[in-house]
Amino acid sequence: MTKTTAYQDDLIEALKDPCEAAAYLNAAMEEGDREVFLLALRNVAEANGGMGAVATKAELSRESLYRMLSKRGNPEIRSLFRLLHSMGLRLAVEAEPHACGTR
Repeated sequence: MTKTTAYQDDLIEALKDPCEAAAYLNAAMEEGDREVFLLALRNVAEANGGMGAVATKAELSRESLYRMLSKRGNPEIRSLFRLLHSMGLRLAVEAEPHACGTR
């Protein structure tokens, strides 16, 4: 009989790859739901050593990181940049495909 792993364990393992994490966070942003994006950030943080390790690397307190990524969290842009940078990621803005070349 083969041993199976839980979906969450497989997800966290995949999110250790920064390219996978970036694609995952981009998909979460596409949903347009803040809670979905914050959950995705929590999962990526877990893949990067957990909240304590990520908070230390981002030079944020663990408590403020938990608060920032809670369901009701509302991270400041500066904190979000620090968090993403600590995990080898960055935030970028792109034009909507239909908006390019319309001039």
